[in-house]
Amino acid sequence: MTSIIVTAQRWESKLGGGWELLNGDHAMTQIRRLSDARQQVIDYLDTIDPDVSHEDWDITIIPAIPQAQSVKQAKAATQDAINAQAAAAAQSREVARSLRASGLSIDDTAWIMGVSRSRISQLARA
Repeated sequence: MTSIIVTAQRWESKLGGGWELLNGDHAMTQIRRLSDARQQVIDYLDTIDPDVSHEDWDITIIPAIPQAQSVKQAKAATQDAINAQAAAAAQSREVARSLRASGLSIDDTAWIMGVSRSRISQLARA
């Protein structure tokens, strides 16, 4: 799969503003909203090389903004939270199964884990 990294550089004018899409130092095209960037890059690439399908290319759009590092850190923190939640769910399932396998009732297991009886049943079955 072909990959391309495109930098989106913000511009402003009296008529509005938008983003200039750059491949290295080469200006490719402009857009108003970043949500349109990927398709605009594909359209541009299709124009300059119509014999190649660019739909399946891995196109990474990187906005050139001062908050780029903060955005990256926030995304990483979100992913870490997702991973931690998945790990906690797996651990809860294992603990529920272990408590039930040791002979504890659903009621006692629910009380120990601080969840409802129905949640214990779900955890033990999952």
